[in-house]
Amino acid sequence: MKPTTGIAAAAATLAAAALLAASPASAAGENAGAKEKCYGVALAGKNDCAAGPGTSCAGTSTVNYQGNAWKFVAAGTCVSQGGSLTPKAGNERPVPRRS
Repeated sequence: MKPTTGIAAAAATLAAAALLAASPASAAGENAGAKEKCYGVALAGKNDCAAGPGTSCAGTSTVNYQGNAWKFVAAGTCVSQGGSLTPKAGNERPVPRRS
């Protein structure tokens, strides 16, 4: 293999890797619109991020259905699952609602 051929092959490999690395990010951006934060539906340790004072991020909720802990759910399904689109007080078990 000539040195210039090796450089061209390496450049092509890097370009392909860059395209593959960019694909998941764009897919995540497209799916982000299809999800919403739903408060009060996560089980203990299964929240997706911040759950108020004493917690930092994912997996830090301490009780089931913690009212200030949220989980991503499909857009438009939170309230029907008994959750809330805003933080709520208490840790009551969610009651699914029919539309």
